[in-house]
Amino acid sequence: MSKLGDLGARLHRGEVGYDFIGNRKIWYGLSILITITAIVALAVRGLNMGIEFQGGAVFTTPKSEVSVSQAQEYAEEASGHDAIVQQLGNGSLRIQVGGLDTAQSDQVRSELAKDLNVPEDKIAAEIVGPSWGEQIANKAWTGLAVFMILVVIYLAIAFEWRMAVAALIALIHDLTITVGIYSLVGFEVTVGTVIGLLTILGYSLYDTVVVFDSLKEQTKDITKQTRFTYSELANRSINGTLVRSINTTVVALLPVAGLLFIGGGVLGAGMLNDISLSLFVGLAAGAYSSIFIATPLVADLKEREPSIKALRKRIQAKRASAAAKGESVDDTDALSVEAETAVVGPRASRRGTQEHRG
Repeated sequence: MSKLGDLGARLHRGEVGYDFIGNRKIWYGLSILITITAIVALAVRGLNMGIEFQGGAVFTTPKSEVSVSQAQEYAEEASGHDAIVQQLGNGSLRIQVGGLDTAQSDQVRSELAKDLNVPEDKIAAEIVGPSWGEQIANKAWTGLAVFMILVVIYLAIAFEWRMAVAALIALIHDLTITVGIYSLVGFEVTVGTVIGLLTILGYSLYDTVVVFDSLKEQTKDITKQTRFTYSELANRSINGTLVRSINTTVVALLPVAGLLFIGGGVLGAGMLNDISLSLFVGLAAGAYSSIFIATPLVADLKEREPSIKALRKRIQAKRASAAAKGESVDDTDALSVEAETAVVGPRASRRGTQEHRG
């Protein structure tokens, strides 16, 4: 068995583990700091909206010896607006200028042909009206709202409302971080970005549901035992699925990283940047929130229940009594092995229970 596989098995059995629940305030604080940074960046820098949302024109030139910076200067002089220029893989240029109508775009196209020393009919022009972008944005918001509502309903039915609330907070956390990164790096927000944002919600939810499913099994009939608190079982659930979450995330991130750093960075494919950045950041944030945010939030909410509070008090009293007598908790455990098995899985029976009585 590989070292990673051996570690996963030991984590699943509870032999080793990290106290995610006990250190949750550290991760809450880190998430709050990242979220505040994202919100401040969004308020100060805003988003670099593509022409799909603000309207404008996109000019695609044939292969040219003019540099990107020089082409940007030509486009801004001809249009009077800010321009975004990208060099495509075949050496041609993609020049994007916002706020242009059809008449203005024809004039800019003519000026660009002269400045770039290429035939005017070789420059392709595409005009996008702002109303189309507004429709796309409205549909995206509608789709996001419907998705969130369905997620909450499903999780509340399949698990419980506390898990639904925690998952919803984790999803909002992932979206906020992703949008904040876009604001910080200045990547253009296009239709591809919206597609990427909607896609990461499913990935984020998948990791969260895997941990929740394990937690549901671990805490079945939890009040019938006095060995583990709800928070301790929640911590076992996270550790038990940790290696699986890491493997799933790494496998998902590798091809996305290829799109972002090779397809977008090396080949200069602009649309790949728009989609891959949102996927890359969202996948990483989703894996983080499933482990450090969603499940600890569930534990916090459950520990407020009267029955779970009473269970914690019984366990603490039992442990204090055992410590005072110098005994281990297992030696004073009066519950049947069957009751414990229903909560935390099978464990080795005591030698005395295995003896055959004639």
